[in-house]
Amino acid sequence: MTKTTVRSVCPYDCPDACGLLVTVENGRAVHVCGDPDHPITRGLLCPKMNHYEQTVHSPRRLTTPLRRVGKKGAGEFEPISWDKAISAICTRWQETIASHGAEAILPYSYAGTMGLVQRNAGHAFFNKLGASRLERTICSPAKDAGWKALMGDTPAMEPAEVEVSDLVILWGINAAATSIHAMRDAQSARRNGARVWAIDTYRTPTCEAADETFLVRPGGDGALALALLHVIAREGLLDREFISANVLGFEELTARILPDCSPAQMSVLCGLPSEVIERMAREYAGAKAPFIRLGSGLTRYGNGAMTVRTISCLPATVGAWSKPGGGIFLGTSTGGAFPLQSVTREDFMERVPRLVSMNQLGAALTELADPPVMSLYVYHSNPAVIAPDQNAVIRGLERTELFTVVHERFLTDTARYADIVLPATSSLEHPDLYRCYGSYHAQRCGAAIAPVGGAKSNWEVFSLLAAGMGWEESFFRLSADELIELLLVAENPWRSAAGTERLRQGDPVLLTPPTELKKEWSTVSGKIEILNVREVEPLPCPLPTHSERDGYPLRLQPAVTPFALNSSFYEQDDLRLKQHCMELLMNRVDAGKRGLTDGQTVIAGNDRGEVRFTLLISERIPPGTVVTEGVWWREFIPGDRGVNALTSQRLTDGGRGSTLYDVTVEVRGV
Repeated sequence: MTKTTVRSVCPYDCPDACGLLVTVENGRAVHVCGDPDHPITRGLLCPKMNHYEQTVHSPRRLTTPLRRVGKKGAGEFEPISWDKAISAICTRWQETIASHGAEAILPYSYAGTMGLVQRNAGHAFFNKLGASRLERTICSPAKDAGWKALMGDTPAMEPAEVEVSDLVILWGINAAATSIHAMRDAQSARRNGARVWAIDTYRTPTCEAADETFLVRPGGDGALALALLHVIAREGLLDREFISANVLGFEELTARILPDCSPAQMSVLCGLPSEVIERMAREYAGAKAPFIRLGSGLTRYGNGAMTVRTISCLPATVGAWSKPGGGIFLGTSTGGAFPLQSVTREDFMERVPRLVSMNQLGAALTELADPPVMSLYVYHSNPAVIAPDQNAVIRGLERTELFTVVHERFLTDTARYADIVLPATSSLEHPDLYRCYGSYHAQRCGAAIAPVGGAKSNWEVFSLLAAGMGWEESFFRLSADELIELLLVAENPWRSAAGTERLRQGDPVLLTPPTELKKEWSTVSGKIEILNVREVEPLPCPLPTHSERDGYPLRLQPAVTPFALNSSFYEQDDLRLKQHCMELLMNRVDAGKRGLTDGQTVIAGNDRGEVRFTLLISERIPPGTVVTEGVWWREFIPGDRGVNALTSQRLTDGGRGSTLYDVTVEVRGV
């Protein structure tokens, strides 16, 4: 019996890229725990990753390529060899290119793995192929757009500063589910004497750990921020010296926008009483070093970018940036730390193909285009359940002429519609390089175990496809480790030579923003630009959500759960059972008005579709709002559609992001 412990990294879409210790016994992962020596993880893992070995060795794992033999969606397949699978794909693609052109082929992927090599492994292949490009903006591009409008390229503050703050605001972030180390750090600040606020649309587990909770109307966070700014300006609760030296446009904001943003006026939009807003403003301005940790959920509305832009004005008006522990943290951007173009190879493109929004996949697959999408290749994503407007997506996947290939670990909802299914490795079965977006750390890891069955990594498959297409570029014959070395070999101001060597050895390494980015404000003017004439709206202002015009009475919040990540982890029975079932959480008042009772089956519906849920009456939910947590696989739900049958393909005001939370519905009993 051989037993070893191997360092690895959590591959999932979470801010922390946690360090893992994997116990391997006779070639099998038998235990996964948090690395106590990792500077962020410090031994603490979320419930999902504490038993990651159950995902890696799940009896549901796909271990051989499959070819569809039944109706699309039925999940009926027969096993085939890798050679036959690659040959079938390449032959079909060559026929498609001859008849419709390469843009008729569309890749679809997102953040099923966050490793720099495996996540981006398909880019070079599809760039060489000339396929349509995918606009990968389903998560939080509105957050980035809002920050950039105000702060330009200014790097994020160090998130650990929260521990010396005296007022910590967890705004629109259920940190207990999605960022447990931010939650830990907030509690550390609390033990040091800080007060902790939670601002959200319903009472999440994060709210239970806060000193005070403020529940806002979905999409009303920007209105709350404007009302706070109104009070701060009206009562002179300002750091005028900081504003004079560092801020552009505060006078214009005060003169043109804030007079119409009093707490009484904004109360209708944000849902908080005006007297509560008044108190919040005074306490925020009175704090010595207020710290805002901003989540991504509040950006998934038609006004998401403006919301971030407006909230980000708050620390500028009170001079929070000038104090240790004061400011606002949205996430880090370390794109300059590694030359990713050496993996993505934009230079392979002979021309720039069309761009298709991943948020509008349903339209791309069903609406007339020139050329139409004739083939879809899905890897580390599950669009049949996670993409907006599920009914449109499924109509597209059901097209008989659409040739769909899915590279996956499990027979997901999307895989059931595939013509060819390819078995994928887990993160323990291939090497990669990871960087955080919740701190400035990076870490490389190797494969902890051999691939399960016939599973292959993203990069291995694209290398096989390149050979199958007859391409001769030596790039496609490189190994994943050689690609990682391309990312490490170049000198880089983000990391020292010693840091690069430590990365090669598998240690977590702190990345440091270059000196030229450390000037106080990396904007065009050199100041925080509350006034930005390059924007459609030069000043932060109230913007409506899309769904305000839809005419349904209840605002639906598709929320996160500690026991899943989007549609990942539903293969683990114990995690799934902790969620009970696909529930719709509703306030007792709203249930009473509709004659609904706890535990009954209900239907939530709007113009896009209808979805069956089990009703859970909960006082955690304010009147006028309903909530569902998780993105369930179809085999585990009461009907044949999930929550995204209710969401729309509309985009955010900046960044072309998804508006997955900008939803209204009506609910009735069955």
